[in-house]
Amino acid sequence: MILLSDPRVAAVPSADDGDEFVDLREVPELRLDGRAADPAGAYARLRAGVVDRLLAAQRALPGGLRLLVVEGYRPYRAQLAIFTGYRDELRRRHPDWSPERLHRETTKFVSPVEVAPHSTGGAVDLTLCTDDGVEVDLGTAIDATPEDSADACFTDAPAIVGTARRHRQIMVDALGGAGMVNYPTEWWHWSYGDRYWALITGAPCTRYGPVDLAAARSVRVPAER
Repeated sequence: MILLSDPRVAAVPSADDGDEFVDLREVPELRLDGRAADPAGAYARLRAGVVDRLLAAQRALPGGLRLLVVEGYRPYRAQLAIFTGYRDELRRRHPDWSPERLHRETTKFVSPVEVAPHSTGGAVDLTLCTDDGVEVDLGTAIDATPEDSADACFTDAPAIVGTARRHRQIMVDALGGAGMVNYPTEWWHWSYGDRYWALITGAPCTRYGPVDLAAARSVRVPAER
């Protein structure tokens, strides 16, 4: 299992091909959940190449299921707050951990800011729902931590069986088949074009680098892509 703390992730050359941002509130084919909504609407924005792949993945789903997007782009300051908050929680729970272990365990749940996939617009947190918008069983809540779920949030966690495991496999087949990669400690986290994607797929560099939301442009996506 390769974690985002692995030096090989940071070593991937960062480039940005200028792929534009899409506001998912203008993409009716994809359901967007509001639990991570922010005043600036950052949560609803993703690179166009990611949106293309989400639409392809959704077309590959069995009848009666749809993708439910929870969060896309995440600004630097929000990423840093999540990272430091979880790190500090783990430090309180495990005062005996070395700084190295503390960092590694933190990155099982949240990326260090210097390689954060969400801050490129190339990563998305999502789940599955019915045509009516009812979330289906994936075994844990989205954003369950390794600490509190006893690692059941890991995509291939042995403790997840039955319907929940089948739903996870459906996500793996659809999103992986569309060219996205999963962060194996978070069944809900998928990315394309970022450093983690580049390392896993063998790409020579990223397609997307970190961006400032205020400088990012948004485009409307046609009904058919």
